[in-house]
Amino acid sequence: MKKDTVIRITKYLVDFMFAAGILVTLSLPLSVRWIGKYLTRVEENYGEIVTIYFVLGILALAIVWELRKMFKTVLAKECFVRENVASLKHMSYYSGLIVLMSVVRSIVYTTVAMLVIILVFVIAGLFCQVLAQIFDEAIHYKEENDLTI
Repeated sequence: MKKDTVIRITKYLVDFMFAAGILVTLSLPLSVRWIGKYLTRVEENYGEIVTIYFVLGILALAIVWELRKMFKTVLAKECFVRENVASLKHMSYYSGLIVLMSVVRSIVYTTVAMLVIILVFVIAGLFCQVLAQIFDEAIHYKEENDLTI
């Protein structure tokens, strides 16, 4: 399979995730109400759960939005640009906010899955910061080479 094919398939997957994320986030009041019929703890904390998951949904959508912006540069074969460094930093900040909101959510309703999510987003946030620094350094080398030629 060609490299461009994998990139395009992944971009379509990210686009699908963005559209599905919007639908899921907007349908939270209805879906949480429906789940509340079967789980009394969810029904008791309806307002808090909808609010927390809405904020988490918006932050997740922000991360996917940044990924979509980065894919445009990848498809244009211009990966090492300052916009990608900014996107990676933004994704790191959004991951940190997801961790904070997940900790708040764990106070309302603790699950093992939420603890795993906290760990995943701590690692993702740190990973994005490191990648941003690597991209920044690569851009610096690229700019030096452009000046040399």
